[in-house]
Amino acid sequence: MAFAFHGRAINKIGVIGSGQIGPDIALYFSKVFSRQGVKIVVVDISEEALAKGKAKLHKKIDKGRETGAFSEDWAAAMKEAVTFASDYDLVNDADFIVEAATEDKELKGRIFADLEGRCGPETIFASNSSHLEPERIFEGISKKDRCLVIHYFFPAERNPLVEIVPARETSTEITSWLMDLYESIGKVPIQVGSRYGYAIDPVFEGVFLAAALLAQEGVADTKEIDAVATKALGLTVGPFTAMNLTGGNPITNVGLDHYTSRINAWYHSPEILKKAVAEGRKWEVPGRGEKVEVDPAKATRITEALQGAFFGICSEIVEAGISSVDDMNMAVELGLDMRAPFGFMNKLGTAEALRLVEAYHAKYPDFPVPQLLKDKGASNEPFVIRSIMRTDREGVAVLKIRRPKVLNALNQEVFDEIRETFDALNEDPSIEAVVLTGFGVKAFVSGADVKFLAKIETPEQAEATSLDSQDAINRVEACKKPVVCAYNGLAFGGGNELAMGCHFRIARSDLKVLAAQPEPNLGIIPGAGGTQRLPRLIGIDQAQELLRTGRPVSATTAKELGLVQELVDGDLVALRERAVELAKALAAGTMKAHKTPQEPMTEVPESLPELDLGHLSKAVDRILCETILEGARLTLAEGLKLEAKAFGEVCKLKDFRIGVENFLTNGPRSRADFVHA
Repeated sequence: MAFAFHGRAINKIGVIGSGQIGPDIALYFSKVFSRQGVKIVVVDISEEALAKGKAKLHKKIDKGRETGAFSEDWAAAMKEAVTFASDYDLVNDADFIVEAATEDKELKGRIFADLEGRCGPETIFASNSSHLEPERIFEGISKKDRCLVIHYFFPAERNPLVEIVPARETSTEITSWLMDLYESIGKVPIQVGSRYGYAIDPVFEGVFLAAALLAQEGVADTKEIDAVATKALGLTVGPFTAMNLTGGNPITNVGLDHYTSRINAWYHSPEILKKAVAEGRKWEVPGRGEKVEVDPAKATRITEALQGAFFGICSEIVEAGISSVDDMNMAVELGLDMRAPFGFMNKLGTAEALRLVEAYHAKYPDFPVPQLLKDKGASNEPFVIRSIMRTDREGVAVLKIRRPKVLNALNQEVFDEIRETFDALNEDPSIEAVVLTGFGVKAFVSGADVKFLAKIETPEQAEATSLDSQDAINRVEACKKPVVCAYNGLAFGGGNELAMGCHFRIARSDLKVLAAQPEPNLGIIPGAGGTQRLPRLIGIDQAQELLRTGRPVSATTAKELGLVQELVDGDLVALRERAVELAKALAAGTMKAHKTPQEPMTEVPESLPELDLGHLSKAVDRILCETILEGARLTLAEGLKLEAKAFGEVCKLKDFRIGVENFLTNGPRSRADFVHA
């Protein structure tokens, strides 16, 4: 039994090194692959390290079993899938090897030289280096096209981010395969350029350096700096606490001194860090729940220094071509749990961001002011940050909505980007068709961002919000090129409404939960076209029950209902390839589109049947039923206007406030106590 993915099979994975991160990488692989029969072998020359690594892995699996994250059978399979051993012969037949040994070029080189003599020519070699360029790690390897860096982030089994760092000689096919593989197994990969430290560690270590310099210069103590940093940069824990948690002092001490010659002279290991490493000492940081009071003037000085360093570091990485604005904005927030840097600069104003960086440069002349930020800040022009990734394939534009932190949820910026993207595609002569999908395996689009609902204060504002979201989806529906929706995961609320605006819909066949209109749970009705498009696509009888109860349907049921036209077996790559094929067929006229009918429906009933609504609001249901029936008797365009007006009416209800506040306070699984008024 093996895991087959896009032309390659994985029977066995090797992890070299049972230190701090190796067991966590093995744990993630066991979570993903154990039920496919894939074997994971962790190899280390130290029996003590192997014993500790095995105990650590088993402890985390046991904890997951106790919390319900893993079933008994799954937990047992995960443990059985992983072998800890000192015998390198056990990885001779591995298909994929991740080395997670000490950050030492010579050691890594010896490991891979040995592996090259053991393993077949098709084995993929990856180093979980945090800093070293792949060209240096693999310089002694003869077959370099299968070698690259895959950098995990702490903790490796839970942190979704991975940096994929190909060397100059790395096969583009292997790089693309790994990007697809990691997306398919639940990680968020970004491809970055080969430079010492790559894209994300210079941010983590650079912010720490800025904090350490403040402490070294006596501006504040480490506890005060940590306390201010959490607010200044949106961190869950401050830079000194993070360094304690990751055990990062030694590697950061080395890394900062290498950055001096490989990035710029501002980077260096400060004396305060060298002393901490020499003494084996952790930083003094706030205790759990401890409130640290900081003088306002001191807090402002700390804030401006940290933000100036943060903005300058991130801008330099993009300017150097190591990463993009889009990737950095997402990856820093996701991997380091900090505010998304370019979105943060846009919110402050790029002129203000430039002022902070220039002020930091004035204090530390070796700290560069990137031209990228100078150009934006001079006119206070915001950075363009995209959440829709476009790849053109043989005349087909493949659009991927990528907001993994919120399961690709729609917000105002994404609606605006949909408009802009489809307007451009309409005028692009190189494009004959479009595929619209989402990032990852969990969600196509999980819905619209509920936070914007809390800001609605009047029916007029609610109606305008509904009309605006409808307008974006209308642009998709009105596209002159055929648009295929590829449901890669669940589509709730606005996500399913977006899918219904497409001209043809396909889905992964294994999705037990595909689509739902859960708005009644929030005390609202669909406002992006759901009350009008769903009845026209699957019939009033079937649509009204789904709209009124919020009940989700599987991919199989969606196909039976007519919401989905085709189910696709296989992985994400197979889904997207089939979507491209169908898009071409639609463009060529050899396939028939399944657009939402525009005309009024016939045989519309006078009323809808009574339903057991459980805890759901009867007041909301009354408006919803009226909207479904009245809209069905109108053209789609007229029905959408009616829906927007009804959405405004719903927002007058007490149940609207109750539902939204309950969601924001208690989460989507909590039932609101509606008063039916």
